[in-house]
Amino acid sequence: MNFYLGIDFGTSGVRGVVINQEGCTQAEIKYAWPSEGVFDLVTTWETALFWLLRQVPEPLRREIEAIAINGTSSTVLLTDAAGKPVDAPLLYNDARGSVVLEQLRDIAPPHHNVLSATSSLAKLLWMMGQPSFKKARYFLHQADWLGFLLHGYLGISDYHNALKLGYDVEQLKYPAWLEKLQLPIQLPKVLTPGTPIAKLRPEIATQFNFPNDCLVCAGTTDSIAAFLASGAKSPGEAVTSLGSTLVVKLLSRTRVEDSRYGIYSHRLGNLWLTGGASNTGGAVLKHFFSAAELERLSGEIDVTQTSGLDYYPLLRPGDRFPINDPDLPPRLEPRPDDPVAFLHGLLEGMARIEGRGYDLLQEMGADTLTRVYTAGGGAGNSAWSGIREGVLGVSVVSSVHTEAAFGSALLAMRGVDGFD
Repeated sequence: MNFYLGIDFGTSGVRGVVINQEGCTQAEIKYAWPSEGVFDLVTTWETALFWLLRQVPEPLRREIEAIAINGTSSTVLLTDAAGKPVDAPLLYNDARGSVVLEQLRDIAPPHHNVLSATSSLAKLLWMMGQPSFKKARYFLHQADWLGFLLHGYLGISDYHNALKLGYDVEQLKYPAWLEKLQLPIQLPKVLTPGTPIAKLRPEIATQFNFPNDCLVCAGTTDSIAAFLASGAKSPGEAVTSLGSTLVVKLLSRTRVEDSRYGIYSHRLGNLWLTGGASNTGGAVLKHFFSAAELERLSGEIDVTQTSGLDYYPLLRPGDRFPINDPDLPPRLEPRPDDPVAFLHGLLEGMARIEGRGYDLLQEMGADTLTRVYTAGGGAGNSAWSGIREGVLGVSVVSSVHTEAAFGSALLAMRGVDGFD
């Protein structure tokens, strides 16, 4: 029997899922990021990747036909000609690109998705001004570099990760305005997500007892992998990923793009996955409460009542969607003495951000919202789900599979065209 491995490099750690040809989970592996201190990102990523490969049960490993990896959207890095990073990566929420936005506005079409402080292209332009840039040969996304570690070919990406680099996902090519920049760096060759790139490097196949013909496929982003895993498949169905951040994706027959609000659309077969990502989410909750406190206090919330608090929960200034403002201040006052009331206010504030996001997508022409699937760590919080259902006005259900790694495993098995 053939098996397929999906790997999710998310904001809280790495997860792996092995499925069979019927799409049934055979194994799950988890690796959490260090909780404290400063650590070398690329070393941590590489360590986690190979640790995870070793944790796949050997009988399954020997039958893995294909592997696909997802990474956080717009987490990027520069490498030399051998694939060695020349500087620290910039994470998905790094807003240093804000200093080049005026330059970008002179280049890109109005309201394009690259016109964001956290876009891949904004990060690249910022990187070009750093001393380490002179050593760089390739610009890669997180999933691109991790895939390279497995198959050995540099400069290959997928059109989900490349969207915020400016890649035209309708015409399937880099646009003329981007080509005119003549960037002094090798931009990735862009493939359809799920496309086989190459066989696993022979030394890795031997070391970990994978088949010699095991394929490594073009990947995707973490939130799209979560969508693929969810079970959503009809226009109007959506997935909210409640991880460290809050990401919404609405399946639509219409493409919607507007950088003023952090809205962008990914191609998904013949449909569009339109949405955006907010910096609110689980990271805010974990800042104030332990996991045990979240579980206990959530159970004490009366979801039939409102908190009376008007929060915009952020840990630091700046959001990407539905308000795209790198200087947007958090709103976390007044803070009641009762921790249940405080948590209630935080969950309501996040639900309102989510609701405003879906409202914006529909106002701009996306299909009418009919149902929301929930993925990520917040999917199991029934109080949060109840609050969100009241705000969104549609049914809120848990994803069929809540792990984004499951979506990447499906991608390895069928490729994105299998989701039409």
